[in-house]
Amino acid sequence: MASVVQDNRSKVRKVLIFTLLLNLLVMGLKAVVGLITGSLSLQADALHSFTDSANNVLGLVASQYSSPEPDREHPYGHQKYEAVGALGIAAFLGIACFEIIQGAIERFVRGSTSVEISQPHLWLLLIVLGINIFVAFYERRVGQRLGSAILIADAHHTMSDVWVTITVLAGLIGVWQAQELNLPQLELLDGLLAFPVAFIVFRSGWTVLKSNLPWLVDEMAIAPEAIHKIVIEVPGVINCHEIASRGLLGRQVFVEMHVVVATSEVQTAHKITEEIEARLKQKFSPIRVLIHIEPPDYSSDLISFPAKNSRSS
Repeated sequence: MASVVQDNRSKVRKVLIFTLLLNLLVMGLKAVVGLITGSLSLQADALHSFTDSANNVLGLVASQYSSPEPDREHPYGHQKYEAVGALGIAAFLGIACFEIIQGAIERFVRGSTSVEISQPHLWLLLIVLGINIFVAFYERRVGQRLGSAILIADAHHTMSDVWVTITVLAGLIGVWQAQELNLPQLELLDGLLAFPVAFIVFRSGWTVLKSNLPWLVDEMAIAPEAIHKIVIEVPGVINCHEIASRGLLGRQVFVEMHVVVATSEVQTAHKITEEIEARLKQKFSPIRVLIHIEPPDYSSDLISFPAKNSRSS
């Protein structure tokens, strides 16, 4: 018996379109101010913000094809498209990290360039920063509520853009103060602060990768001992073995197992399997369960498959 998986793709697409418009606004403001002031770091930040817009487009494409409903060609649904989209965002984060480090190194090698920055420019960048923070927290909150991997991953990437903008803003404030107070040493702040931000960007990418890769490689979703404990408490169950699970809790989990039942009657065995499915659904929904019935005299000591270490020894 399959659990009904709620299709939230239309809600996800509305959020992505809304945040896409905000990201395009942020990118445009950074680019304009960067060109007016001659700030190369701000122009680079505008390019980094471009990846936010690209991520929204990627999310829209992935969401379009990530239906949880099975069909003939995809009997397990299409939700892995969303995980693939999230991995694409992780790749964008890696590229952004490389660009930040490369820009910081070039800044030290080439030295400072002439930047004409003023207070109105800094106030405008503060507004841009506020928009970025709103988008990051808004996407993360809605993504957690809808269980959307693509929104949560995009929120991570937008948060990295927040830290990049903070770094660029701090550097530009340093340049502004260097001009006002004749302190050329402050011009190094932008380059120095770029390195910790690069680490933050890398960490965000690693978080996205770590949370979605297990889904794509069919890593165990639920410990077989936890499933065994629930199943063995069902009346009529003697034992269960060869328990396998894949997917991600909260999104969609697929479970397979062999169950030894204390009956030879098909109708009674069927009622036992329905009770097993109901209890697993109550605990781990949404979940789809496949059960292979074994006769009462069948025995097996393996709850699940052997661990990797024991297999190689």
